[in-house]
Amino acid sequence: MADDNAGGRRERPWHFPLNRKLRHLQSISVRNLVVTPPPTKPRGKPIDDEDVPNSLQSPSKVPIADVNHSLHPSRSFTDLKSSATTNHRSGSHKQAAATPPPPQPAAAGPPLRQWHRRNTMPWNAPNPRARQTKLEEITSSRMADTWFSLHCDGVEKPVYVSEPVEHATNPSFQSFDLNMCGPSVSRRDHLTVKLWAKTRAMGDFVLLVELRLCLQSLQFLGKSLDSFHQPLPANSILFHFADGVYTNLTDLPPVLAAAPVHYFKTADGVAMSTSSYEALMKLANLDDCIQDALTTRDRIEAQINSILDREQRGVAAAGNLSQARNKLAVTKHAIATERRHLHSAARRRDELVNSIKTRREAMEHGHDVQARARSHLPDAQSKLGSSARLLDKNTEDSKGQIRRISEDLLTVYPIEPIPNKPLAFTIAGLALPNSDFTDVDRDEVAAALGYTAHLVYLLSFYLSTPIPYAINPYLSRSFIQDPVSASLPQRTFPLHPASVQYRFEYGVFLLNKDIEFLLNVQGLRVLDIRHTLPNLKYLLYVLTAGTSEIPARKAGGIRGLLPGRLTPSMSRRGSEESVATRESVVSRKAMMSPAPKMNGSLVIDRTKPTTTAIPSFPDTAASSVA
Repeated sequence: MADDNAGGRRERPWHFPLNRKLRHLQSISVRNLVVTPPPTKPRGKPIDDEDVPNSLQSPSKVPIADVNHSLHPSRSFTDLKSSATTNHRSGSHKQAAATPPPPQPAAAGPPLRQWHRRNTMPWNAPNPRARQTKLEEITSSRMADTWFSLHCDGVEKPVYVSEPVEHATNPSFQSFDLNMCGPSVSRRDHLTVKLWAKTRAMGDFVLLVELRLCLQSLQFLGKSLDSFHQPLPANSILFHFADGVYTNLTDLPPVLAAAPVHYFKTADGVAMSTSSYEALMKLANLDDCIQDALTTRDRIEAQINSILDREQRGVAAAGNLSQARNKLAVTKHAIATERRHLHSAARRRDELVNSIKTRREAMEHGHDVQARARSHLPDAQSKLGSSARLLDKNTEDSKGQIRRISEDLLTVYPIEPIPNKPLAFTIAGLALPNSDFTDVDRDEVAAALGYTAHLVYLLSFYLSTPIPYAINPYLSRSFIQDPVSASLPQRTFPLHPASVQYRFEYGVFLLNKDIEFLLNVQGLRVLDIRHTLPNLKYLLYVLTAGTSEIPARKAGGIRGLLPGRLTPSMSRRGSEESVATRESVVSRKAMMSPAPKMNGSLVIDRTKPTTTAIPSFPDTAASSVA
């Protein structure tokens, strides 16, 4: 029972009827829309075709008048039961049935028709499309397009016009806010609602409902329509407020209880209203209370004044003491603040004195250093000039030595063009294709790549330029390493044709990248890195270019290596053929060089000792170069 009472309390509206205004209205909906209402005049009884006057003389029933006796309407349960009873009775009295019935008198009129149930043949048709069409026709006859407008007295135009809702029986319109219309409209509680509707058979909208109502007369249906299960009349307009749903079932304003009014008659006999006895007594009591309050106020005021006059000296002393205490507290606070400022200023003064002292000492030390530097400045300037001249001389000498070394390398590994083949060169007489190794001699390509790798290795050493991909020059079995690329299973790649073709081609690519790197260091641009020997020839041309005379070779170098090279090592002393071959090669190169200082050619001098060395390489590479 307690839950039921609680549920009833929850279903009460929030606003009192007097507080219900247009600004609280949120939306409007319509239920049980009927565009063509039924006739208001009740009929006496249902009308069937047979009850219509002259129905048998209609053109559609005249052709079947003759066969009317052979057709019978559908029978209900009671008809079938009565027919079965009649048949049973006729079977039990065969002799009575055999005798003809007595003739009916002429004045008796036509026999009474048999009552039967209403014909439902259109709904029992075997074709579902026909039933669906019938249902759609009935449904469409009740649906219509609707919209509404809100009007207020004194406002010429509608306050709000809704959007049209098409083909609906229970249309629900969108929410709206009437606060935008201003307080002159939102604070009203009277309005006029006009509902417009149009069916498919109509040409234009017609005014279906015009409702003038007061919002105080609305009846509360519930928080929502889900909890309301009572039937609503046709064309019911529902008003949705923030606290629930309302409608106008009676359209009567609520009855407010009025206070009883008393009348008295004047001398002329006219009755006039007056106050009741209770109201007069309340007014008298209120006047007495007011007078008592005034008297009490005066008495308390007099008492306070007498106490202040009697204790004037004490009150003044207490006030002076309080003022003195406040002034003392303010003074102490000001003294503490000033002491803090004084301490901070003294600390800042000490910091500035120390900073000035440190700066003065630093300035004196700087003056001493500057004086010593000025005393050494003339000597340093003279040394600077000599150092600059020495640097220029060393730079020129190094360039000349690089030119001489490049000339020697061109002599050792000559790179010559192949006639009638553009961009095709040979190194030491061996042809090397430009990164195209189809249908070539594998041994010749391996030897040419070995010479090229050794030449690149020597150039990187003499130019003091570390190449990114290190080369292991073993002539026809040379290798190159890739320490830069990531995610490689192997870091060493062959520079000779191997069983795995892509590893060999990748090794040649790394060799071409080393040549490109040497060209970029010298400020040269490479057009195509696949041209191995053309790019190398271009680099050597640039290194050997110059107008000054090539400097002479210093002591050591190749001449320092020749005595050791001419004497076979301990491992090769038993091979007389190799020693003879080496001596013949060295003597032939010595005969080809006309003078020690011409064009930087290689001169073999066995008399001078060896003081410097060139980069070492394996014995196989040295023997091949020889």
